[in-house]
Amino acid sequence: MVLSPRRRQPLPSFLCSDRLGGLPNITQELRVNDKIRAKEVRVVAPDGSQIGVKKIEEARWLATQLGMDLVEVAPDARPPVCRLMDFGKYKYEQSVRQREARKKQTRTVVKEVKFRPKTDDHDYEWKKRRVLEFLDDGDKVKVTLMFRGRELSHPELGERILRRLAEDIAGFGAVETGPKLEGRNMTMQFMPEKRRRETVEQVPPAEPAATEE
Repeated sequence: MVLSPRRRQPLPSFLCSDRLGGLPNITQELRVNDKIRAKEVRVVAPDGSQIGVKKIEEARWLATQLGMDLVEVAPDARPPVCRLMDFGKYKYEQSVRQREARKKQTRTVVKEVKFRPKTDDHDYEWKKRRVLEFLDDGDKVKVTLMFRGRELSHPELGERILRRLAEDIAGFGAVETGPKLEGRNMTMQFMPEKRRRETVEQVPPAEPAATEE
C-alpha cells in the first residue's frame, strides 16, 4: 500500500502528536471500528502522520492488518478523521492518569478551635498551637469565640483575641473570613498560607496546665 504524501487540509493539532494523552476522551465521545458510520474517513497513523482518505472498509482492513483499532477522533471533519491506535492500551493509560489525578486532589477540611473572651495566656498559647498544627496539615481553621451571659455586651473583647491570633499566626495562616458575630458566637476563618520551609515543631510547645492535687 502506498501512503499519500499530500495533505488536502491541515489536521487538528492533537492529531500531530504521538502522545496518546493529547487525544480527547475517546472512551466516552468517539466511535471505534464497526461503530463508525461514515462511508469515507481520513486515516491518521499512530505517530500522527496522515495516510489519506480511505473507504471505511479499507480503513478497517488496514487497522486489522496492523493489529490496531480504528478510532474516530474528529467526527465533525469532512470526511471524519480516524486514527489507528491500540484502543485498549489507551483506555488503560487513561484510567491510570485519572486515578493519579484523583490521588493528587485534596479535600478541603475545616477544623474548629474554640476560645472564650476571658481565655488566659496559657490556654491561648495552647489553642494557638492547635491552630498552627491544623494549618500546617493544609486544613482551614474556623476560630469560634463563645460568649456567655453578659459577655455578649462586650464583643470587642472577642474581636481583640481574634485580631491578636491573626497577627500571631501571620505567615502560617491568612484570614479568609473576618470576625463575624453569629448569635452568641463570633467566628473568624483562616486558610493555610504559603510560607518558608518552617515547621510547626519549631514553635515551642505550651507547657501543660498545672493540676491541683
